[in-house]
Amino acid sequence: MLLIDTHTHLYLEEFKKDKIDVIKKAIASNVKKLILPNIDSTTIDDLLNTANAFPNNIFPLIGLHPTSVEEDYENEINIIKKYLKKIKFYGIGEIGLDFYWDTTFKDEQIKAFTKQLQIAEQNNLPAIIHTRNSFNETIEIVKQQKTKNLTGIFHCFTGNINQAKEIINLGFYIGIGGILTFKNSGLDKVLKNISLQNIVLETDAPYLAPVPKRGKRNESSYINYIAKKLAEIKNVSINEVADITSENAIKIFNI
Repeated sequence: MLLIDTHTHLYLEEFKKDKIDVIKKAIASNVKKLILPNIDSTTIDDLLNTANAFPNNIFPLIGLHPTSVEEDYENEINIIKKYLKKIKFYGIGEIGLDFYWDTTFKDEQIKAFTKQLQIAEQNNLPAIIHTRNSFNETIEIVKQQKTKNLTGIFHCFTGNINQAKEIINLGFYIGIGGILTFKNSGLDKVLKNISLQNIVLETDAPYLAPVPKRGKRNESSYINYIAKKLAEIKNVSINEVADITSENAIKIFNI
């Protein structure tokens, strides 16, 4: 069985003491491919060092997270462009809009998101999209930038069935993580009506650990709990969930 964690931040401070052990544990738990999205220019070195330690298992992305967007976002975008010329990345992410904590740089977030979608399209790379308290705005920008080359994942999906269908109609996939296992998330009802062909699995480690690890540091090996829950909802085997979602991830990231 092959599972793929399409969104994990194993290079962050939370894993400083035991990162290698956590990665080996994931691989031993059938999570043999790990996709690492970036946050901003301050995390690129740690991200690349982590990926280089496991070149057959870890695949780095590059992007500017919306909560890192400030007045100097254009400098951050230029750094992304420079790195893309010299290092192989497998996607642009994570990017998007986040109006939950602070809207001080709302206009800059919109501009940075738009520019990064264009970079994804120009480089024929998938876009990994973060959206929080901003779904309508995010969808509208994706629609404006949509070309046949632009695809990717709406990561950490927590929306309703209509929002899921909008994402799918745009040619994007839905990233499902630990929230699926939360008692009152409502995601189980939505995913009953969504094909596995449109879904990928993720942990967003170290955040949002699934039940029964909720409240603890999340790890990529815990994607097994998410796959098991999804199999129960879809009334299929965990092997079928693993096969289809991993096939989707391989297609998206060309890995």
